[in-house]
Amino acid sequence: MNDVEKDNLFYVCSLIEYIGRKTKNRRSTIVKMIGKRELERQLELAEVNHCLSFEEVSDEIIEEFDIKEGDFDSVGLCKYTVPSFQAIGKEYQRLIIDVLSEENNVIDVLYSVFESFISDEISDFNSSVYYSSPEYLKYSYLEGKLLV
Repeated sequence: MNDVEKDNLFYVCSLIEYIGRKTKNRRSTIVKMIGKRELERQLELAEVNHCLSFEEVSDEIIEEFDIKEGDFDSVGLCKYTVPSFQAIGKEYQRLIIDVLSEENNVIDVLYSVFESFISDEISDFNSSVYYSSPEYLKYSYLEGKLLV
């Protein structure tokens, strides 16, 4: 994966996190609602959309896919300083790159990571998971549970 592709992946991961926070939905709900085709489209548009605000792009997606407000308020429940949506987007980008292999499609891995248990764990800002080492996140994801 070249640097432009990594930047585009970071953008899409950050966008998913932004939409999840804005609509108070689990990140898995967001990827399920918009689907792989739209994720792929957003990845293709990322290089252009970098110059637009996350608010503008997210509003378009929320309207197009009729994403309603949910009840998963990871920001409101946080007792500590909330990491930026881009800091969390970076965590997802690293994890996706770490588990991506030659035979995997980046969209399939992105979808799988956001749909997995690890997504809710990363979104629990009262825990230490979101700032765990990339290796810990990778092996926990691959194991299907948080490692002790």
